Order: sequence, then C-alpha cells, then structure tokens
Amino acid sequence: MKLTLLGLAFGLAMLAGCSTTPSAPTTPRPSVEDKRPAHLRFEDQQTANEIVLQAMALLETNYQFGGRNPEAGLDCSGMVSLVVEKASGRRLPHNAAQIAAQTREVARKELKPADLVFFNTSGKPYSHMGIYLGDGRFVHAPSTRGKVRIDRLDMAYYAQRFTSARTLFD
Repeated sequence: MKLTLLGLAFGLAMLAGCSTTPSAPTTPRPSVEDKRPAHLRFEDQQTANEIVLQAMALLETNYQFGGRNPEAGLDCSGMVSLVVEKASGRRLPHNAAQIAAQTREVARKELKPADLVFFNTSGKPYSHMGIYLGDGRFVHAPSTRGKVRIDRLDMAYYAQRFTSARTLFD
C-alpha cells in the first residue's frame, strides 16, 4: 500500500512539473469536436459580461512574454487565462493552442462578446489570441507596441492571420 501511494505521489509530481511548460498540439488545428471538460463550460450571460469587463480593465497593461501578472506584464494567453479566472474562478492553461483545444469552434459571423479569437502570427495556427468584444473588435496583449489594447478583426494584419473563433459557452 505504501509503495502504491509513493508511486502515485511521484506520478502526480511528474505531471505537475510537466504542466508548467506548454507545448503546441501535434496537429495543426484542434478538432472541431467538443472535447472540453465539463468544468470549462459556461452558460450564463453574467460570466460573459464579467469576462469583457475584466478584459477592458487590463487595457494599457504592459506586454511581457510568458506574463500572467498585470503588475509585471501579460502575454496574450496569460491575459485570457487571468481574465477567465477572475470572471469565473476557473483557470485555463497559459497557452493559446491548449486553450483552443478546450473550447468549441463557432462561425466567425456568430461571435459574441467574451468569445475567443485566434490568429497565426508565428507560423502556428494558434500562436496569438484575444477576447472578442463585439462590433468586430477584440482586446489582446500583442508584443507590438507593448500594451494590452483593442484592435479590429478586419484590420489587414489580423484579417490575414485569423485562424478561428471559439467559445467557452454552451
């Protein structure tokens, strides 16, 4: 029994260590199938509103690669995971591709505020992301100009690199 518990503890420690370094998916795009764990499904408009408000509160926050702390700076997935956690108490991975894999794809024309938008900015389909605000606008933490800001999906740069619209909501 002690040996089994020791093995279990060792296995959990190894998994925890591995979870700190996000990796890209082995396939170019996550499946459209809904494989989200049940704890990531949101159903209420109040959570969507809170996600948008939390994202807007981070405008002008400095960019920091790998950042998830507004005082030190944020990157795109760090901003999204922080916002979702503050709005819902549920934590997402700190990796755009992993977040994409845990969300459900929606048609671009069906985007609603608090949905997520993904872009290919570095040769990977889910290398950048933001939170959709409505009216073609999204908030994100780009490295360019170094601050959390609002941009438009129809801007040439983002329109050419758009990968997917995805949602956490049922």
